[in-house]
Amino acid sequence: MKEVVMLLIEKNKTISTMESCTGGAIVNAITNIEGSSDILKFSAVTYSNEFKIKMGVDKNIIDMYTVYSIKTADEMSKNIANFTNSNYGIGITGQINKVDPNNITNENDKIYISVYDKDNNKFYNKKVDAINATREENKKMIVDNVIEILKSIIESDV
Repeated sequence: MKEVVMLLIEKNKTISTMESCTGGAIVNAITNIEGSSDILKFSAVTYSNEFKIKMGVDKNIIDMYTVYSIKTADEMSKNIANFTNSNYGIGITGQINKVDPNNITNENDKIYISVYDKDNNKFYNKKVDAINATREENKKMIVDNVIEILKSIIESDV
């Protein structure tokens, strides 16, 4: 994550996150890096559908595609970027080795990652499978995937 933070500082870009199943692991990784206060605007952990909706996620998207979908992750990343006027927004939703009886889906153990590039109005998406490990190890795997996506986007941003 240090490389990502340094790239954001170098390019004078900002970032915000709206996380669900990662419970703040992305923002924690960011704030572990010195200088992160120059690039991080805001972070929200929205575990419940209620607070995803309060943060701007369209209820109709959740109803149509489920809370565990790339469409919901896109809503999360775009809304957090717009809410904070950040260059990049990250949205993470999914299930980590647990079925949610309140949000039934046919795709258990899937995590949906969305990075929204506000300057170019473009989404970068990835769907990853939860690994057969602890929640902590799964969160680390998700953070690693987010780092990979962010480095690719930021390095190519001219």
